[in-house]
Amino acid sequence: MELYNQLKGLADKVEQLKDQIETEESTKHAFILPFINMLGYDAFNPTEVVPEFTADLGLKKGEKVDYAIFQNGVPILIIECKHWKQDLNVHNSQLFRYFHVTKTRFSLLTNGIIYKFYTDLEETNKMDEKPFLEFDISTLKESIVKEIEKFHKSKFDVSSIVDNASTLKYTREIKNLIEKELEHPSTDFVRLFASKAYHGRLTSTILEEFTEIVSKAFTQMISEKVSNRLNSALNKEEEKQKIEEEAEPLSKTKIVTTEEELEGYQIVLAILRRKAEKERIVYRDTQSYFGILLDDNNRKPICRLHLNGGTKYISLFDEHRKEIKESINSVDDIYNYEELLLKTIDHYDQH
Repeated sequence: MELYNQLKGLADKVEQLKDQIETEESTKHAFILPFINMLGYDAFNPTEVVPEFTADLGLKKGEKVDYAIFQNGVPILIIECKHWKQDLNVHNSQLFRYFHVTKTRFSLLTNGIIYKFYTDLEETNKMDEKPFLEFDISTLKESIVKEIEKFHKSKFDVSSIVDNASTLKYTREIKNLIEKELEHPSTDFVRLFASKAYHGRLTSTILEEFTEIVSKAFTQMISEKVSNRLNSALNKEEEKQKIEEEAEPLSKTKIVTTEEELEGYQIVLAILRRKAEKERIVYRDTQSYFGILLDDNNRKPICRLHLNGGTKYISLFDEHRKEIKESINSVDDIYNYEELLLKTIDHYDQH
C-alpha cells in the first residue's frame, strides 16, 4: 500500500509537470529517478545505481545505457530512458542490443509515463520482443503495483520474477487478442462459434451474418455479467443493512432528521419534479446518511446526503449505480448537480 501511494503521488507530479519538461534529461531527473528511489535504490549511490552504464557491443565500444541497477556487484536491471512525449515502440531495438551484452535478466524501457519491463523468456540472454509487464503510471491498478513491488530492493528475487513473467506476458497477450476479437471478430473466431451453433454449411454469407451475431452476443454477455455483479453487490448491501436493523431494533430511535436534511430533500425534490411525480421521491434517514430514493426502492438510490459530520458531501450514482462522492459547503450546492440527478432518474426509468 505504501508503494501504491508513492506511485500515485509520482503520477500526480507527472501530470502537473510534464508540459514543462522539455528534454530527455529533465524527464530522467523529474520522473524516472524518483521511480528508482521508490524501488528502494539510492540513485546517488554509484554502487547501486550507475548512470551511463557502459555496454560495449563487440567492436563497437562506448555504448551506454542510461541506468543500471546493481545488487551485490551484479547488474540486475538496465534502464533506457526517453523523453515523456516519445513513442517507446520505436526504441526497444537499442535496449535489445544492450541486454545481450550484460549479465542482467531484466530491462526497462520508459519515458516516465509508460513503463515496459522485458526479460528473456523465449531465448536465454536474448531480450524478448514484447514486454512481460507494461503499465501507464497515470492509470495504475493495485494488481500491477504488486508486480512492480517485486523489483523493490527488499524483495528482489530473479527466480520469482522470471517464474511469474511468463504468466504475466501471455495473459496480457491473450487479453489483447480477446479485446481485438470483440471489436473486430476475425473469420476464424466467428467460425469457432458458428460451427457449434449452426448446423448447416458455413458459406461466406452465413459467416458474415454470424460476425454480427457473435459480436452482439459477447457484448450482451459482458453487459449482463457487469449488471449481475452490481446487483449482487446491492443485494449484499441490503442484506447487511437488514441484519444491522435486526441486530439493533432500537437504532431508529437514535436517528434525528435535521432541518438541514429536510431542506436538502426539498431541493432534490424541486429539481426532480420535472422528471418524476412528487410521490415517487422518498427519503429515508439512517444513522450514517440521509438517503433519497426513487419509488421507495433501495435499488434506486438517487443521492445520499452526509450533512452531520465535519465535512459535508453528497453521494450521487452513475448509470451502473456506482457511488460518486462530492464535497459540498451547504445544501445550496446540491443545485450544482442538477444534471446528474436528472440523469439518474432517466437511467432508472429506461431500464
